[in-house]
Amino acid sequence: MKKLIFAGILAATGLTATANAQIQKGNWLVGSSLLTSNFGLNTGGGYSIAIQPKGAYFIEDNVAVGGYVNLGISKVTNGSPTRFDYAVGGLGRYYLSPGEKGVDNLLNHGRWFFEGNVGIGGSSVENGNSTTGLDFGVGPGYSYFITPNIGLEGLVKYQGQAGFGSEGLNSNITFNVGFSIYLPTSKAKDIARDAK
Repeated sequence: MKKLIFAGILAATGLTATANAQIQKGNWLVGSSLLTSNFGLNTGGGYSIAIQPKGAYFIEDNVAVGGYVNLGISKVTNGSPTRFDYAVGGLGRYYLSPGEKGVDNLLNHGRWFFEGNVGIGGSSVENGNSTTGLDFGVGPGYSYFITPNIGLEGLVKYQGQAGFGSEGLNSNITFNVGFSIYLPTSKAKDIARDAK
């Protein structure tokens, strides 16, 4: 029984240490958020699907910078025009350390973070309405590490577009669900070498 308890303590300690190791300086983050996904179940219902691939490099412990691409398509109802959203730009993430500023992690195998982005983006609707200009967003999130290198993520984000076209500013609050893969630089180099 003592061996079983000791093994459990070692395993828990190892997973917590791994969560810290994955967000250290020199590591890479590659992932994607499924921004919105809904399908109307009623007759004539519409749909909305968006995906946001992203990649970032940890320039310091807990601080990552990188880029993102946003692609989405939606239709409010079966007869409404189709809307296409697009964006490309830079993003930054800051992960909170356990106990930082009085915020403790709810789960031992994850980390709270704040994400912000700024870039160029817009939307285009079949009926001619469009906006192109500054794409920006900010919000808190949580990454739960299901393995040492893979995190399931939830992110609540204010997302906006300000620019030129028939709509000067449009904004919304999104709930993003996705995943990220955290790779040490040595593993990223091995993957790149194997791809050649």
